Amino acid sequence: MANTFGHLFRITTWGESHGPAIGVVVDGCPPGLGLSEADIQPDLDRRRPGQSAIVTPRKEADRAEILSGTFEGRTTGTPISLWVRNADARSEAYTEMATKFRPSHADYTYQAKYGVRDWRGGGRSSARETVGRVAAGAIAKKLLRERYGVEVLACVEQVHRIRATVDPLQLTLAAVEGNIVRCPDAAAAPRMIRRIERARKEGDTVGGVVLGVARGVPAGWGEPVFDRLEADLGKAMLSLPATKGFEIGSGFGCVTLTGREHNDLMRATRGKVTTLTNRSGGVQGGISNGQPVIFRVAFKPVATVMHEQETVDVEYRNTTLKGRGRHDPCVLPRAVPLVEAMAALVLVDHALRHAAQCHAAHSRG
Repeated sequence: MANTFGHLFRITTWGESHGPAIGVVVDGCPPGLGLSEADIQPDLDRRRPGQSAIVTPRKEADRAEILSGTFEGRTTGTPISLWVRNADARSEAYTEMATKFRPSHADYTYQAKYGVRDWRGGGRSSARETVGRVAAGAIAKKLLRERYGVEVLACVEQVHRIRATVDPLQLTLAAVEGNIVRCPDAAAAPRMIRRIERARKEGDTVGGVVLGVARGVPAGWGEPVFDRLEADLGKAMLSLPATKGFEIGSGFGCVTLTGREHNDLMRATRGKVTTLTNRSGGVQGGISNGQPVIFRVAFKPVATVMHEQETVDVEYRNTTLKGRGRHDPCVLPRAVPLVEAMAALVLVDHALRHAAQCHAAHSRG
């Protein structure tokens, strides 16, 4: 099912941008995890619209409500259903899009695939679908933190041509949340904010890069050959709206190095294996090696611009369309919790799969 992600820890998201609500069903969460709406709300607050001057002004409280799967404040092992009500949809801004396809949006492709589409705010293709992912990711992050000692963080590393200097090993949530662009580099962040503000004033948009890191991941997570840890992370990130690239470790930069330069030399100290460098990004042969998992995700400029552009209508006639409604001039600040959520969902799924495999091997022994 295309709306379901994961194997043992599975999520199914549902809802549309301008429908009555949007949500997620989480299946496979182990019992006994302390969980309430208060555990989920902080990440939804980081994702929600209207939170600062450089994001879409749509006003949504995005208050999560748990409908099932908990009892007396703890998970029961049964499906966890959550929803968030939509309150500030303004479909009238999209009336023209009912008959015209927006350039670089999913309007035409959804029509080509399904023969019908919800044109209000993009319907199912809207980034508002990620509300469910972030809610589920908050559960995954809590499970990883409390039962495995794994911390997942992300930050904005680049906006347009402005690149920050970030040490993923020293990254903290406080540093990420220290400014509205979610960049921990105090020198680069103000420049990024000004660049986004300029794009908004010009009726244009800009893209950038989100850096992600998972610290504390033990060696052994990953399921070669097709469910390699980096392959699942790549799929997770590229399933997010507006993503155009994924790299792990040295990524595309590795092509400029020789094998001797690129290899992560190994050392054993008191029975623990470490590497002197981490160009592999914490994954080798599709399996975590105990080093921090470090990756980057490229996000394109938002497709909606406030300028008239060439397009076609539903009758396949040439026409023009000018963007309307409320939109982000840059998705990067709100994409940070999305990247964290998808990374956590992949990692917790692999943690459970690894534990099941080890248990099965022990039972056979």
